[in-house]
Amino acid sequence: MTDKNPPTAVDLIIEVYDGRDMQGIVLIRRGHAPYENKWALPGGFQEWGESLEKTAVREGREETGLDLTLVEQLHAYSDPGRDPRGPVNSVGYVARAQGIPYGGDDAADARVFAVSRIPYPLAFDHDKRLEEYLQWRRRK
Repeated sequence: MTDKNPPTAVDLIIEVYDGRDMQGIVLIRRGHAPYENKWALPGGFQEWGESLEKTAVREGREETGLDLTLVEQLHAYSDPGRDPRGPVNSVGYVARAQGIPYGGDDAADARVFAVSRIPYPLAFDHDKRLEEYLQWRRRK
C-alpha cells in the first residue's frame, strides 16, 4: 500500500421507527468543512483494524447518538470526485434505530426528516445515494 490509496468511509441511511411505523431518516448538519452547515447522511472514515459494519455502527452512534441495527449494505461508491478533499471510497448502509437523534462528534445537528421533506441538495453525492435508497425501498 502507498499513501496514494484512497481512504474508505461509510454513509448511512438510518430509518427511525416509532414502534412499527417509520418516522423518517436521519440527516446530520455538518459542523466542519467541506460542506459546513449542509445536511448530509451520517457517516465517516473506517479506522485501522475495523470492519465496515463496525465503522457504520460507530459512526452512526457518534454522529446521531442512536444505537443502530444494520439492515443491508447498499452500493460501494468510488467516483474520485465525490469528495472535495480527494478520492474517498464509500460503502452505503441502511440501518434502523429508535429514539431522537442529536448531533455529536463532527455533526452540528441531527434530525429526522420525512422522506418527502428532505432538504435537497445534500452534501457530497448524498442526493444520489438517497435516490438509490428510495429505489431499494420500492423493491422491498
